[in-house]
Amino acid sequence: MGVVNPPNDSPLPARPRLIATDLDGTLLHDDKSVSDRTVAALAAAEKAGIEVFFVTGRPARWMDVVSDHVHGHGLAICANGAAVVDLHADARLLRVRPLDRATALEVVRALRDAAPGTTFAVELTTGIHREPAYPPFHQDAGVTVASAEKLLHESDPGSAAPVLKLLVHHTDLTPDGFLALARTAVSDRASVTRSSPTALLEVSGLGVSKASTLALCCAERGISSDEVVAFGDMPNDLEMLTWAGTSYAMGNAHPDVLASASGRTLTNNEDGVAVVIERILAGA
Repeated sequence: MGVVNPPNDSPLPARPRLIATDLDGTLLHDDKSVSDRTVAALAAAEKAGIEVFFVTGRPARWMDVVSDHVHGHGLAICANGAAVVDLHADARLLRVRPLDRATALEVVRALRDAAPGTTFAVELTTGIHREPAYPPFHQDAGVTVASAEKLLHESDPGSAAPVLKLLVHHTDLTPDGFLALARTAVSDRASVTRSSPTALLEVSGLGVSKASTLALCCAERGISSDEVVAFGDMPNDLEMLTWAGTSYAMGNAHPDVLASASGRTLTNNEDGVAVVIERILAGA
């Protein structure tokens, strides 16, 4: 996707109370770094009394990319809304919104039938495990390799670690085509989205999303959606961007995100989040 310069009429809200930003493709550069400009903008926002939430599909154990840039409260919403963690306390889990294991098994069966060749990984609160044909993980050691059915089996019901989400991969289907097919096959059993440029889907509990968990966190703080500014780039950000009073699609965003956000900014590699925060703080 090409560079999109923010139009002059992109909305600039009154001073918000909370900034919610995705990480990959949004706050982070493509090399997964956080620029000095972005670090300074985040610090300035919190100094001005604006809370900053990182809201990501990443698991808590992959939050090291921003853990050195946490100010204020240090909370993050991970796994597309399935977990809230405290980055000041070694990513300690504060809230979990799990995917029921029986439902997860139904989803596995439905997607195997709808798209033969589909493979799965299971993200637990304790780590991730995968099927033999699922692409291997380079960031995680000690991964159990077995069928999804075995990975989801409970020898003692209720005692196993909560399931945060399923990861669902296909080698032949297009990303958006796979998403549409999966949503039809899964129906109202669970929530299905995607954040990868490949045919890799993420399945959470029904109603679990970045938006719904962000709304819970904001309600606890007496913050309304109109007082939130959100940033994102992929389909898993759509609910959050439409929930927030003001939202920005990155210049590198998926077409659906560009069409749904109330404004747009520069690309992640051009520090598009920092550009907007600086304008907000300057009152420009």
